[in-house]
Amino acid sequence: FLNILFVFALTYLISKPIRLSYEDAAPTAIIAGSNHFEVAVAVATTVFGLSSGAALATVVGVLTEVPFMLFLVWLCRKTRGFFYQPQLQYADGDSEEASN
Repeated sequence: FLNILFVFALTYLISKPIRLSYEDAAPTAIIAGSNHFEVAVAVATTVFGLSSGAALATVVGVLTEVPFMLFLVWLCRKTRGFFYQPQLQYADGDSEEASN
């Protein structure tokens, strides 16, 4: 899990100084930290078959990664206020801070 946490944290923390909004920073960091387990399951079952040890190992990997990814989603939601809030511009010239 250290690799997921490292890549997620690096991406999420870099998003702030480059003024990404929360709506851009959170998905970017979660996707960067993901191991793309769906692809691993598909490849293992295609190459080795459904009853192989490789397919079983990829499914077990998913079962351990999903709760950790949900924790990262929770962390993103808790830190939402730290990110840049873009200003909304209306046609009549008024502007206001975007509310999330």
